Amino acid sequence: MTLRVAAAHYAPVLLDRGATLDKVVRIIAEAGAAGVRLLGFPETFVPGYPYWLAVVAFDEQGAVNRRYAEESVDLAGEDLKPVARACGKHRVNVVLGVSERYGGTLFNTQVFIDDRGEVVGIHRKLQPTQVERALWGQGDGSTLRAYDLGVGRVGALICGEHSLNLARQALITQHPQFHVAAWPGGGAVRALDEWFRGHIWAQSRSHAYSSGCFLIAAADPMTRDNLAVIEEALGPQPKLQTGGARSLILDPLGNTLARHDAADEKLLCAEVETSAGRHPGLRPPSGVAEFRRPAIGSLTGVGA
Repeated sequence: MTLRVAAAHYAPVLLDRGATLDKVVRIIAEAGAAGVRLLGFPETFVPGYPYWLAVVAFDEQGAVNRRYAEESVDLAGEDLKPVARACGKHRVNVVLGVSERYGGTLFNTQVFIDDRGEVVGIHRKLQPTQVERALWGQGDGSTLRAYDLGVGRVGALICGEHSLNLARQALITQHPQFHVAAWPGGGAVRALDEWFRGHIWAQSRSHAYSSGCFLIAAADPMTRDNLAVIEEALGPQPKLQTGGARSLILDPLGNTLARHDAADEKLLCAEVETSAGRHPGLRPPSGVAEFRRPAIGSLTGVGA
């Protein structure tokens, strides 16, 4: 079966949950019009990735981190309902990166929404990477799952989790056909630009080949508008720059089907032939335990 998949190489409206969710709905509509069946978004696309964590002293971040928490997503509320409706209307399966607000803790989370407009599950980042631990709490293994969406079984990990080999293996044993790798535009930090682009390429190619699935790696470029938001909150940021994102779509052998490194926003699309995967079919082979979809509340505590 031939499907069109895509990475959302777009920037959020930083620190503005409502405006970013409106943009997500527009991107889903664009994807639907382009015939896309599976769409992956960057890390914490709503309300954007907090790039200041890596370049500003922690004792100067209090006000902007509180603002970030206020703009994070409440999965038990109404925040994602317009996104879910858009998925159903345009028949697009989505893995959306959000900063999730649950109780007094923030989580770096991916939300799985199928093409009927149903939120079928989430994944919380197991271990926030380096300075991210100042903002997000730790996830746990209960959300380390591949979910059945309208295109087949889909797994996902966030940024540095692609260096956690046991987490990767936990997904590989569930035999996903597709994997959504959510990344920030790490090259927005000047000192990391060259290294981070190569890091995304190496980790993505390794996981696509190891898992035998198609991989969508989505990252968001830093825009002048978003850099201005950070500078308004924290002063001049000479260590940050615009651009800095690499998005990829790879086949199960790690070959590049599509790639975009530029600062301009783009729906990065590719046609994939699902029979090319090393784990064909929508169900695990004989002898492999079936992974039943649990109620969302049993995974997250946010309610079914």
